[in-house]
Amino acid sequence: MPEVLLLRSASSILRTMFLSRLPPGGPRCICKLSLNVWFLQGVKPNVRISSLTDGHTLSKESLSHALNFSSPEKTKDAQLNSPEEALWTTRADGRVHLRIDSSCPQQLPYTVHRMFCEALDKYGNLHALGFKRQGSWEHITYSQYYLLARKAAKGFLKLGLERAHSVAILGFNSPEWFFSAVGTVFAGGIVTGIYTTSSPEACQYIACDCRANIIVVDTQKQLEKILKIWKNLPHLKAVVIYQEPPVEKMASVYTMEEVMELGDQVPENDLDTIISTQQPNQCCALVYTSGTTGNPKGVMLSQDNITWTARYGSQAGSIHPAEVQQEVVVSYLPLSHIAAQIYDLWTGIQWGAQVCFAEPDALKGSLVNTLREVEPTSHMGVPRVWEKIMERIQEVAAQSGFIRRKMLLWAMSVMLEQNLTCPGSDLKPFTTRLADYLVLAKIRQALGFAKCQKSFYGAAPMTAEAQHFFLGLNIRLYSGYGLSETSGPHFMSSPCNYRLYSSGKVVPGCRAKLVNQDAEGTGEICMWGRNVFMGYLNMEDKTREAIDADGWLHSGDIGRLDADGFLYITGRLKELIITAGGENVAPVPIEEAVKTELPIISSAMLIGDQRKFLSMLLTLKCVLDPDTSDPTDNLTEQAVEFCQQVGSKATTVSEIVGKDEAVYQAIEEGIRRVNRKAAAQPYHIQKWAILERDFSISGGELGPTMKLRRLTVLEKYRDTIDSFYQEKKK
Repeated sequence: MPEVLLLRSASSILRTMFLSRLPPGGPRCICKLSLNVWFLQGVKPNVRISSLTDGHTLSKESLSHALNFSSPEKTKDAQLNSPEEALWTTRADGRVHLRIDSSCPQQLPYTVHRMFCEALDKYGNLHALGFKRQGSWEHITYSQYYLLARKAAKGFLKLGLERAHSVAILGFNSPEWFFSAVGTVFAGGIVTGIYTTSSPEACQYIACDCRANIIVVDTQKQLEKILKIWKNLPHLKAVVIYQEPPVEKMASVYTMEEVMELGDQVPENDLDTIISTQQPNQCCALVYTSGTTGNPKGVMLSQDNITWTARYGSQAGSIHPAEVQQEVVVSYLPLSHIAAQIYDLWTGIQWGAQVCFAEPDALKGSLVNTLREVEPTSHMGVPRVWEKIMERIQEVAAQSGFIRRKMLLWAMSVMLEQNLTCPGSDLKPFTTRLADYLVLAKIRQALGFAKCQKSFYGAAPMTAEAQHFFLGLNIRLYSGYGLSETSGPHFMSSPCNYRLYSSGKVVPGCRAKLVNQDAEGTGEICMWGRNVFMGYLNMEDKTREAIDADGWLHSGDIGRLDADGFLYITGRLKELIITAGGENVAPVPIEEAVKTELPIISSAMLIGDQRKFLSMLLTLKCVLDPDTSDPTDNLTEQAVEFCQQVGSKATTVSEIVGKDEAVYQAIEEGIRRVNRKAAAQPYHIQKWAILERDFSISGGELGPTMKLRRLTVLEKYRDTIDSFYQEKKK
């Protein structure tokens, strides 16, 4: 009974805040909402109304425009391609010919604004965004979210945002990131994310390339980066800071609250006029590649890229609309990366998901706390995140008592065997169900995955060790494959579409083919569909390299398709090692084999391009600094256990490198075992070295999404690599 009263109270408060401000009857998208949204929402009684809306007038006029504007937009968006439009462009104000044919689901092209209006129609009173303020969770409904986005749009227009210019966002995931992004699109601008780890020079390159009129930052630290380079940014008119006020008042630097107030000076009709001119085949988002091989490329995504992928890409991953079950997700991966942006931001709007924001130190340890509090229904992580969770569990298990450790090993072995032998079956034998009840369910609950039905990974390969580990916990990891250039997913795995080690099947409505296949059927992956990007901003040569004359996107990735259409990634063309003897060697399978064979190894990078033989750089698993996430000298529990098994007493990296014969001998034996499984002599690793420090973002060896920067590693450790190939003097 108290919970019912609290729900009614929450309903009453929201109705007072919003519905009482509407004209009699209200707009259709609000009136159609019924009280059953509270049942769908699963509102928790300790949740407070959002403080972000305090002091802001969330007017009935703005919501009325969502209704009045959506009908004519349907007719406009249904207009098909103009014959003079090409499949690609490199101009921010360009338009493209949409890839509409019989192979694509016949969703008529429409804009982000219309997608949001349809979400309002169905999910207006549902929680859209959740965030923590002073230790308590607060929520923003879809109605509030839409109004905040409109206010941000008008504020940006007042600050001087021009059509086809950018609003760059340099900050950690937050409600402000979301409504700034959506507001930018509403205002006719292009939302452009910048990694928070970017240097001032990297920020300058992107801000210049995208012609940023406005840069939104979260902290004083990020503001200082922009102040250093402002004089070199000819298009920049204003900077907006949202998490903390600037330490001193500066011209053209505003708080988000000030921007919202400025937006009140712009009439609603002015914003609607801008929205009415938008077309689905125009650019609305720029995603910059991480620049592992030179300057980052600005991937231009159209409104149709976003709205089509948010619908069909997520359907391929079995994401539910809120009418069936409101998805709850935790947003913590960089929104400047396509995976997080399409999964958290745009798919959330499409299906009425509730997106809860982690703390900025999520990857330094607080993520698990957020997962426990939020209990997501689906979760996405890059492989390194999943691997760190695995290593943490292994450390805790190693420190547990004998009986608990044996119970965990028994339960995981029983579950792993069941999941490997009967991967498609939800019917499990009594022993497996007992293991899950007694042990594994408690671990999933401790991780925050008690309600998680879908766990995804992408952006890099996952080790077999990690996949088996999570199968042992009864957590099946579903892989997706795609690029920034495909608006995210082009292949997806899901609960009904899964095969171990594969990246799933092609998203319905998309096409894929392999070109230049070898005798084993492995070739370059090429893709075609409504999700394929518009082109690289200001880079015609790079665009022509990526998109062929028939409109196929050449990924540069190598893979194979099995008889059932499941994709298996084997490497990248640019990473392919061609030895001095002319052998083509894909490095990733060999690197993964070494890491599987030797659980002390954290990173392995194969060397050998234009060399006489293959060699390898290795790093050891070590504890990360909790404040900086940089690798320390201390070995992980798993690494220490490996040392003990081979007769070493080492507990630090420095005790091993160049000194510990027992560990070196054990690694040499592991390398030999990998070599024995190789197809031929040219695939053997003949020399290797252990580096003194694990790869990291701060060290430059890893990119913002934890991808290995091979060229950086080659340059940084040039002396070590050269020593492998120096001829011995006679």
